[in-house]
Amino acid sequence: MPEIKPLEPDALYRRCDPSGFNFETTDELEDLSRVLGQKRAMEAVRFGIGMPRDGYGLYALGTPGSGRRALIDRFLHERAAGESCPPDWLYVNNFRDSRKPVALALPPGRGVQLRDGMKQLIEDLQAALPAAFESEEYRARRKELEQTLEEEQGKPFEKLDKKARKQGLLLIRTNRGMAFAPKKDDDEVMPADQFNELPEDQREAFRKKIEKLEEDLEKIIHQVPRWQREGKRKIRALDRDVSRVAVENIIEDMQRSWNDQPAVLEYLDAVVEDVIDNVDDFLDEDGEGQQNAMLVAGQQKQKSFRRYRVNVLVENGDTDGAPVVFVNHPSHQNLFGRIEHTSHMGNLFTDFTLIKGGALHRANGGYLVVEARKLLTQPFAWEGLKRTLFSGELKVESLGQELSLIDTVSLEPEALELDIKVILIGSRLLYYLLNRYEPEFGQLFKVAADFEDDMPRTEDSQNLYARMIATQSRRAELLPLDREATARVIEQAARAAEDAERLSVQLQGVTDLLRESDFWAREHARRVIARADVETAIEARRYRAGRVPERIQEAIRRGTLLIETDGARVGQINGLSVSSAGQVNFGHASRITARVRLGDGEVKDIQREVKLAGPIFSKAVMTLTGYLGAHYAPDFPLMVGASLVFEQTYGGIEGDSATAAELFALLSALAGVPLKQALAVTGSANQYGDVQAIGGVNEKIEGFFETCRQREFTGSQGVLVPSANVKHLMLRADVVDAVREGRFNIYPFSTIDEGLGLVTGRDAGKKDARGRFPDGTVNDLVQRRLLEFAEQARRWRRRDTGPAGGERD
Repeated sequence: MPEIKPLEPDALYRRCDPSGFNFETTDELEDLSRVLGQKRAMEAVRFGIGMPRDGYGLYALGTPGSGRRALIDRFLHERAAGESCPPDWLYVNNFRDSRKPVALALPPGRGVQLRDGMKQLIEDLQAALPAAFESEEYRARRKELEQTLEEEQGKPFEKLDKKARKQGLLLIRTNRGMAFAPKKDDDEVMPADQFNELPEDQREAFRKKIEKLEEDLEKIIHQVPRWQREGKRKIRALDRDVSRVAVENIIEDMQRSWNDQPAVLEYLDAVVEDVIDNVDDFLDEDGEGQQNAMLVAGQQKQKSFRRYRVNVLVENGDTDGAPVVFVNHPSHQNLFGRIEHTSHMGNLFTDFTLIKGGALHRANGGYLVVEARKLLTQPFAWEGLKRTLFSGELKVESLGQELSLIDTVSLEPEALELDIKVILIGSRLLYYLLNRYEPEFGQLFKVAADFEDDMPRTEDSQNLYARMIATQSRRAELLPLDREATARVIEQAARAAEDAERLSVQLQGVTDLLRESDFWAREHARRVIARADVETAIEARRYRAGRVPERIQEAIRRGTLLIETDGARVGQINGLSVSSAGQVNFGHASRITARVRLGDGEVKDIQREVKLAGPIFSKAVMTLTGYLGAHYAPDFPLMVGASLVFEQTYGGIEGDSATAAELFALLSALAGVPLKQALAVTGSANQYGDVQAIGGVNEKIEGFFETCRQREFTGSQGVLVPSANVKHLMLRADVVDAVREGRFNIYPFSTIDEGLGLVTGRDAGKKDARGRFPDGTVNDLVQRRLLEFAEQARRWRRRDTGPAGGERD
């Protein structure tokens, strides 16, 4: 089997050649007008935003920092600028049912005009109506009307009085009302003593006359309330005539200015009628107690005048084109508005002026952008949004009323016609979950804009990336970068993409690196960011997040964590893991050990047995059994019992990148061949023994490199990585330098047999036509051990059964 050679230093880090740039500093570069590496997403965004049909909402999926929001913001503002501005939306009082305010849509800017016009109208009416009722003309007309009414109401009494006089009686008024009494010749009331001196027959005649007259009087008195009501009606009619003249004279100009808005004219007509019906609210109090009741009366008047206000919910007078609204806190109230309440005399009070609009109101006629995760974590927000989009109507609903949290009577505002495009921004996982478990999601958001995490790395793309760096620097008001610094940022973008042949398009990460490099350049009083400043920023970031990895390396150096970097051990190997400390990932070595015995063909992973392993890790361990059986025991039973464990790990483990290392430890234990402890292994493996690519390859190599450096290099130390991961290598400069100087090595391997030969220092052995391996090879030793286990198992079965095949006593 050919010997595996370590990788050359040039394969460990792909440099960006600064001589390929035709600028000295990024100040010379033009701004990049498009987003890098997002052609597919750009087409989806363009289609989703431009599609006018219902249900074509847009979901922008990708990782944070990929430029989703910036791209969507740019597209939306470009498109919105060419669209018509939506109307102003406002609520006015419904004079027929104040619980159901009326919604009005007016041309942009005219909502404020109506609000200010109504405010001025009420102020004018407060002055004009009292003046109209204090005028000499009104006083004369009212006095004349009152006199006429008084005369008409007095005629029946006068007629009855004349009738009584003819019968020797007088109609008199007493404290108890009206009554009849005998009169003397001089038309004066006859005294009681004189009446009593009259003969009995005369007194009886007077009584009978009085009884008949009282019947007539009672009939007249019964008509008095009707006469009074008629009188009040006539006075009210006079007041309404005077009020109408005053109101129409004032409102005439306002109505003329709204001739093009029938809804406003209808509202103004309703205002006229309501003012006339409630004209007393506009008149000053008079009579006793005015001063004592002045404060209460003033409060009541202000409250009554609220019904003439105009509640401008959305004002688009200063908006150019369609609105674009980004919601950072999409709670139910922030999206759909709310109905507020005020406390008055210990009671909660509300009216149409306390209706407050939400983000959907502001975005109506335009575009609303919401983060999906925030939307879904807000109670009732997602359900409310679905209901609103399906109905096409926007209602302001009291959430407290809907949930029966308050007992006060609330409002039922008229729904607004909804015309909106909603864009959700979220992760890929959330998008897939919504598609799977939320049936209505697909009906509302049919367009997915999937943003890439990286882009191919070519000469052309590197030049475009340099322009993007220049653009981001200018936007953030940072110092320009020279060519070397620009090249170093591009190299770091390849490291962030975990691929030497691709560049990360996570704009947030690039911008953060530029800001930190700018800081260090200014610290050194430079006017241009140099490569050293970028290097300092990267190293400072690593140092700030380095407490945990440093403590792990310290524990290895002090022998607390058992990791060997020289010598050889049977059934023991150095595996590699990646951990996270905040925003920084780091690698470190973990000891993997294996023990074997006669068994039933099961390979047990201790982490899996105690539920410290994830499903992918467990799957990888189960793959080992398939490899063992097919590769070494295709024609005899696999009767091995094995246990594998990651030593000194006390948390969960996930992933399949340790499959190759576990398999090497297992084969070493079976063959009795020691493994070189100077080497660490990472790589996934399938049942055929092919080694598959893994993630975090750079961090893993650098983690074992740190362990070897603090133990001192011997020249034999190194890491085995899958050949498929070579293109992903973007290692630190100190690692590359150590490889160049022969102090550290990185070996690519494609199959288990290739790696097995390297970690054992012996030929792995290739299977012949009979399914057997050359004598003395590692694979041969493994197969012989498995045959021994199979034979031992056969002997045990024979011992446990009788000569005739029955069970022994």
